[in-house]
Amino acid sequence: MSKKLESIHKTLVARFDAIDRIAVALYDPKTDVLNTFLHSSGGALPLSNYEAKLSESYSLNEIVRKGTPRVVNDLDIFAGGMHEHTRKIAAEGYGSSYTLPMYLNGNFFGFVFFNSYQKNTLDGEVLHFLDLVGHLVSLVVLNELSAVRTLISTVQAARDVAHFRDMETGAHLDRMSHFSRVIARELAPEHGFDDEFVEHVFLFAPLHDIGKIGIPDRIMLKAGKLTGSEFEIMQTHPMKGRQIIDTMLKDFALDSFQHIDMLRNIAEFHHEAMDGSGYPRGLKKEQIPIEARIISVADIFDALTSRRPYKVAWSNDEAFRLMQTLAGTKLDPECVEALLKNRNEIEAIQQQFSEDLFA
Repeated sequence: MSKKLESIHKTLVARFDAIDRIAVALYDPKTDVLNTFLHSSGGALPLSNYEAKLSESYSLNEIVRKGTPRVVNDLDIFAGGMHEHTRKIAAEGYGSSYTLPMYLNGNFFGFVFFNSYQKNTLDGEVLHFLDLVGHLVSLVVLNELSAVRTLISTVQAARDVAHFRDMETGAHLDRMSHFSRVIARELAPEHGFDDEFVEHVFLFAPLHDIGKIGIPDRIMLKAGKLTGSEFEIMQTHPMKGRQIIDTMLKDFALDSFQHIDMLRNIAEFHHEAMDGSGYPRGLKKEQIPIEARIISVADIFDALTSRRPYKVAWSNDEAFRLMQTLAGTKLDPECVEALLKNRNEIEAIQQQFSEDLFA
């Protein structure tokens, strides 16, 4: 999507060269959080790997409440703003802005931002074209995200039809997806992850165990310990997941999507281990794609701290200690450290997506 946004920006600048930045932020209604997603800003990166609660931004909330774009021809009016995004935009030197809310079926799902280094440049003619371009950007984002979300919804329906249980509740998938985003964002500066990469880790995380659809119920739903031969069958689920993903990508014509290999890697490699003892291929260290290493840490942490009929929930302290013990042998130490460094955010996610299914 980044290349499409850059192309749209290039076309816009050919007509109005004062538009120096286009950016997209997506809204997560479950957490009331706006996440930076795409940008076309040349060399400037005033906001990257950034999130903020919509409810804490009065001016953005007003845009959503009114459902109309906002024009600011002199950003100095926000000079006293306390929010980090306001300070960073000001520090970059932008003089004016146009903010367009995006909606799908009446539901707000994000913003398109246009910025200029010049003040008082957004006149009637410019605004007319920005409105058109903003809606075009909205359609591009909607088209690609809708396809991915349709894929995810189809997979979830298939799991239900296949009677896939394995105690992977919706809350579990919400938690581990948000944990994955936290880890990816923490690693972003060191690894050069852009916002689109981070958001796709979040989007694809719930599909990590899709291959379990292909595991027989007599194994998936077995109450006791698996036998050696049964465990061997269970270990085929990452390869089955890759096969299912490849089939669905072909059926949905998504093969050319940017970051789509991330989905394949998550499905196939999330049970690999840093010391090569994992499966299905026995990959080691950097041979394991980073997105799979992120998912592994997020998934194992949530499994440890979740209550199940066959186990009590570990405390976070107990889980963190085990994760540190496993770091470097089974788990990526960078990913474990990223989890530990954001304990407050991790615990906020646990509280928000808590469940008590077995009381």
